[in-house]
Amino acid sequence: MAKSYWLINLNRSEVKRFMKNDKSVDGVFEYMFIDTGKIVGGLGNKPPLITNTVSVEIDLAREIYERLLSQGWRKLEKVWTQKKS
Repeated sequence: MAKSYWLINLNRSEVKRFMKNDKSVDGVFEYMFIDTGKIVGGLGNKPPLITNTVSVEIDLAREIYERLLSQGWRKLEKVWTQKKS
């Protein structure tokens, strides 16, 4: 799975995950998935509830990432664990 980059908004209610589309074909435009999720319960207790996913070109994803940082969003390491089945 591709490495993901997470941002969280100032009031800690929403996260965004940026992840490269591993299925991009070399020599063709590369895409990133941007997932938007809501924090459910306390941060770290449960994974966020993903409410939206878009696929954009990598350059646009970088612009969005930088714009969010300039608006006060913060980088976030994944702090929740997945339950093993």
